[in-house]
Amino acid sequence: MMETEIQGTGNNKIKSILKEILSISIYLLLVFCAAYLIVTYVGQRTQVSGSSMETTLSDGDHLIVDKISYRFNDPERFDIIVFPFQYDMDTYYIKRIIGMPGETVQIDESGNIYIDGEVLEESYGREVIQNAGRACDPIRLGADEYFVMGDNRNNSSDSRDPSVGNIHRNDIIGRAFIRIWPSSKFGILKHQ
Repeated sequence: MMETEIQGTGNNKIKSILKEILSISIYLLLVFCAAYLIVTYVGQRTQVSGSSMETTLSDGDHLIVDKISYRFNDPERFDIIVFPFQYDMDTYYIKRIIGMPGETVQIDESGNIYIDGEVLEESYGREVIQNAGRACDPIRLGADEYFVMGDNRNNSSDSRDPSVGNIHRNDIIGRAFIRIWPSSKFGILKHQ
């Protein structure tokens, strides 16, 4: 009789350990699924590399990219967006929207940006544009295309460069939302 009780106690311990392992496994699976859903559909951390968005964003800044807003609203002029570089699978660009779908964008020899023939009033560019690139001639944007530029206009590979070109709506990953590092610059990014 005594042996049976001892074996029963051993079986209970094994069952208890298996229950605990199963419980932890389910918990971890739920955490991983939630993290995957958040990173895929809500937001993700990214790091700025380079100076193309100076003085708004600096090399080494860490940001949270809002990936959900554009599921409900369209991007707006001057939004800072993240999109993949078409020639390198692991490279993402961060630029400011200048031209909207259906508009015509052109940059003249004086560095003025024209939208549908009107000078764009904006204060994001650090200096006079020296190279209009492909925008020296009028660029008509399609129904789902955006023209983007870095704020550091003379040190930015953007829609003026044929390798970047116009950005399609479905290529936009999200909108830069919060700078989380360096802590001295922590805060929500102003787009407009």
